[in-house]
Amino acid sequence: MRTRAAILEQMGRPRPYATSRPLSLGEVELAPPARGEVLVRIAAAGLCHSDLSVINGDRPRPTPMALGHEAAGVVEALGEGVDDLAPGDHVVMVFVPSCGCCGPCAEGRPALCEPAARSNGAGEMLAGGRRLSRDGQPLHHHLGVSAFAGHAVVSRRSLVRVPKELAMERAALFGCAVLTGVGAVANTARIAPGASVAVIGLGGVGLAAVLGAVACGAGRIVAIDLDPAKLELARDLGASDSVDARDPEAARQVRALVGGGVDFAFEMAGSAKALELAWDATRRGGTTVTAGLPNPAQRLQLPPVALVAEERTLKGSYVGSCVPSRDIPRYVELHRQGRLPVERLLSETIALDDINAGFDRLAEGRSIRPVVLF
Repeated sequence: MRTRAAILEQMGRPRPYATSRPLSLGEVELAPPARGEVLVRIAAAGLCHSDLSVINGDRPRPTPMALGHEAAGVVEALGEGVDDLAPGDHVVMVFVPSCGCCGPCAEGRPALCEPAARSNGAGEMLAGGRRLSRDGQPLHHHLGVSAFAGHAVVSRRSLVRVPKELAMERAALFGCAVLTGVGAVANTARIAPGASVAVIGLGGVGLAAVLGAVACGAGRIVAIDLDPAKLELARDLGASDSVDARDPEAARQVRALVGGGVDFAFEMAGSAKALELAWDATRRGGTTVTAGLPNPAQRLQLPPVALVAEERTLKGSYVGSCVPSRDIPRYVELHRQGRLPVERLLSETIALDDINAGFDRLAEGRSIRPVVLF
C-alpha cells in the first residue's frame, strides 16, 4: 500500500527547520505485515527530543529514515502468527520491540533487548529487513516504529493494547514520555513514599517524572530548569519547589531546601552539565538517575571517591526500565483515576505538514509535547 510519511533526508541541517526542512513529506510504499507484524493506522504521534537528536545529528542514524517513535493508532491488519490482537484495537507503540528470548529479556529487562538494539541501530525491523521504500529504494525505520506516517507496519512486540476511550493524542504520550519519565521514578529509582526528589530538565519526559514522583508519594519535589514557564508548570503539576538552572549556585540551593541534598535526582535534559548538577544536588547515600541522551561526544567528570565514601549511586534509565505490557496499563489506569494527568504535557496538536516548524518550537523550548494528529 501507499502512505504519506515524513522522511529525514539528512541529519544536521541548520535551524530553523521550517526553512531547511530536514523532514520531507511524500508518499512511500509500505509492504504488508510479515509474520509477527501488524499494520497500524497511525492516529497520533508525538514530537520528542529523541527525534530531535536524530535530526540535529546528536544521535546518528542511517538515512533516509522515516522518523517518529511515540505514537498510538488502530490495528488494521495482522501478519501470520498474531492472534492476540484484532482489527479495530487501539494500541500504543513502544520503540524497543523486545524479543523475549535474549539475556536482558529473560531477566525481565525488555528495555535492554539485544536484538532490538541491533535492529533499531540499523534502521530495520526486529525480524530483519525493511517494509518501507520510495521509488524502489528501501527506507530505514526509526526504532521499529516510523510513526510520522499515515500507516506503519510494526512488530507485535512493539504494541500494547489500550482502552478505546483513551483519546489518541493522550495515548501516544504513554509510548515514550510517560514510560520514560514515570518509569525512571517508579522502576529505576523505586522511590519510597516521602522521599525527596529533584528533576533536572522539564521537557515532556522531565515533567512526566514530576507526575510520577507525585503519584509515587514523594515528599519534597524540586523542579530545575532554565525556563521560568516550565518551572511554573512543574509547580502546578505538584513540584513543591523550583530552582533556576542558570544560577551557578543551583545545587547549593537544592541542598539548602532539602537539607543536604535530595534522596533521588533525575537528569532529563540530555546534557553532561545537567547530570553534574543532578549529582551535586544528591545527598550522601542518595541515587542520581539519568534518562537523558546527550551527544555521544560529551563526557562526565565526577569524583569517584564519593561513590565509596558517600555510598552514592549513579544509574542509567532507558525507557524507564519498563516492562511495557505491565507498565502502560498501570499508567493508563492511574490516568483514568486522575492521578497521572498526562494531558498537561500536551502543548499543541499539529498537522503532519507543520512537522518541521513543530520541531523548531520543540528545540526552542516553546512547546513541551507537540502531537501530530492524522
